[in-house]
Amino acid sequence: MTKTFKYRLEQQTAYKHSGGTMREVSVTDFPVSTAMTGVSLRLAPGTLRELHWHTNASEWGYVVSGSCRTTVLHPDGTTYIDNFNSGDVWYFPKGYGHSIQGIGTEECHIIQIMNNGTFTEKHTFSITDFIAQTPVELVAQNLGISIAEAQQLPTQESYFASGPVPDDSTLDATARSTTGLTSMHRYPLMAQDPKRVPGGGTERVASARLFPISTNMTGAIIEIQPGALREMHWHPNTDEWQYYISGTARMAVFLGKGELIEDQFEAGDVGYVPEGAGHYIYNNGTEVCRILVGFNNGQHETIDLTKWISSTPDDVLATNLEINREQVSQLPQRHWFIAPSPLQ
Repeated sequence: MTKTFKYRLEQQTAYKHSGGTMREVSVTDFPVSTAMTGVSLRLAPGTLRELHWHTNASEWGYVVSGSCRTTVLHPDGTTYIDNFNSGDVWYFPKGYGHSIQGIGTEECHIIQIMNNGTFTEKHTFSITDFIAQTPVELVAQNLGISIAEAQQLPTQESYFASGPVPDDSTLDATARSTTGLTSMHRYPLMAQDPKRVPGGGTERVASARLFPISTNMTGAIIEIQPGALREMHWHPNTDEWQYYISGTARMAVFLGKGELIEDQFEAGDVGYVPEGAGHYIYNNGTEVCRILVGFNNGQHETIDLTKWISSTPDDVLATNLEINREQVSQLPQRHWFIAPSPLQ
């Protein structure tokens, strides 16, 4: 059976409850995705992805649309509360307790990337599940409430819960005494002035250099203009997980020994590239293709074909490609990153 590096995440059946929906793709469903798992999470205003933690993966999140509020508990007891809007990124280390709640007036759509291909919701521990499985008298003792009060708590995992929207018109909104663009767990990715290739596209990146807490994951938003090509390249130290936000593209993975596998991608699809495998993304549509890209390394590395070609001696290229020096002079003399459409 031919390998596939494409998975139609948004076409899968969602888990739905109390105004929240969740779709997940792990190595179980997508065998090539050995190092990362992805989740598409949607929260109605007021819907809470309950207090929980992950036992075998860190979480890198990107807000596609809408707004949400997160809480994060560190082992030293410090709590961080942040509001996120479209284009913002978060990072929660493995094992840190956190929650996510939709705020504002519209649904919040979030893509979460976990740095473990075997991660599933089975590796998520929820506070209501922990309480429900513990003898009620011990829950009462632990929380300092009566047994009767403890018996009113959930008797099974909630996963999603619905409550009031903690906006600025209520006392539930989070107080903040100063203005700020970033916080320990929040990075405004779309506020970046991006790497830009006129006629080709843009790239915005949040690595550990700019987002220090994200020690083992990097994320990027790449926008490719119609007819443009995110050039042939590979990553020596990381796998790549892709979520297609909008537009269409052909993405191919080169596995060596004459094997290259290409698929057509559209909004809601997931792509995956193993560490070291060559790949490219060609926008064969009529609108900008926007892609969320996740890497399982806080300092990801990339080698682009034109970077290599433009820095290699002419005689080496002539010998290797079996062409003359005049033909070599027609090859790229600089690094392209994204090659604009030849029609421009």
